Amino acid sequence: MKIAELKLFYFEDDGIIPNNPDLPVLIYRNALDQGNEAERLFNRNQWLNSWTNGIYDYHHYHSNAHEALGVMQGEATVQLGGELGEEVTVRQGDVLILPAGTGHKKLNASPDFKVAGAYPNGDDYNVKKGSMQERPSVLIEIKNVPLPSTDPVFGDSGPLVKYWLKK
Repeated sequence: MKIAELKLFYFEDDGIIPNNPDLPVLIYRNALDQGNEAERLFNRNQWLNSWTNGIYDYHHYHSNAHEALGVMQGEATVQLGGELGEEVTVRQGDVLILPAGTGHKKLNASPDFKVAGAYPNGDDYNVKKGSMQERPSVLIEIKNVPLPSTDPVFGDSGPLVKYWLKK
């Protein structure tokens, strides 16, 4: 496995989407030689409870789990971090690693866009949309999500180990 480019994004709480105050979003460009290997690779590295589909077209986040998304085919523009966040284009072979609380929304996509998603150790995940009733409990949940023990692409090494686990 290789990464053609590594992108890091830090997002602050925007009052609606909490994001993660401590951990960056990691985007590994061209990390997958074949998009269809994403789910198998994640599972091999103990990122489980996996699925294949798309990304919701509304702002949402998971307050109780970190998430890895591997682009299996196609491309999409995704907004990360809520309305005030960053728009990024992801393509087949890219991997996004979203710390708990990070907002994400598909803005547009090619007709064949498909991702694999997975969670450290098979954690269950919720879907939160940023309603005021969710606070302050989601802020506590986000802080209490345990760090993963492995990188979903590189296992015991890789950028996640460097930027999340070596803090």
